[in-house]
Amino acid sequence: MDLIKIGKFIADCRKRKKLTQEQLAEKLSITDRAVSKWERGLSLPDADKMLDLCNILDINVNELLNGEKIDMKEYNKKTEELLLEMARGEELKNKKIMINMWVLLITALIFYIGIITLAVLTLEEGPILGAVICSSTIFFILVCFYGLKLEIDAGYYECKNCHYKFIPSYYIALFAPHVHTTRYMKCPECHKYSWAKKVMTKE
Repeated sequence: MDLIKIGKFIADCRKRKKLTQEQLAEKLSITDRAVSKWERGLSLPDADKMLDLCNILDINVNELLNGEKIDMKEYNKKTEELLLEMARGEELKNKKIMINMWVLLITALIFYIGIITLAVLTLEEGPILGAVICSSTIFFILVCFYGLKLEIDAGYYECKNCHYKFIPSYYIALFAPHVHTTRYMKCPECHKYSWAKKVMTKE
């Protein structure tokens, strides 16, 4: 989405309604700084404010996110383009989360192996060595738990049987047998167990 274009569109619609930024902000129960950020293309309105904003400016959400008035003949085409763009944006965001997960886990593993190796080579057997090994292990396990949370947050799992895409609970994902990011889980749609594969979007 072109935030600059959307911001200019919001500003133009506001001016057509003869509203100042302060007046628009007051109607939406937000600060005029938030409106200013929208109009400068620095951010998008929050989802809970979009409908109210559209009602005030006499536009629809599709027009808002496209940053222009849409002719009814072009409406379906613009809707499809917007949905595709949003799907691409979601896929990119989820891929970044997965990359961050792997970077975090690999870095933590290298750090863990390095600390354990260094401790074994430099410390004598005793409580200090035991404390270093235990604390390093706990830290690594906590990082792995956080890595699992990132994996769940990024995209969906696709049932091999019915191809339904779903997000499992943390508890279910934690105890599901897995290979890489493919997990053996029960599908909430067909209620069958299968090796659910990780996918980045619902499209």
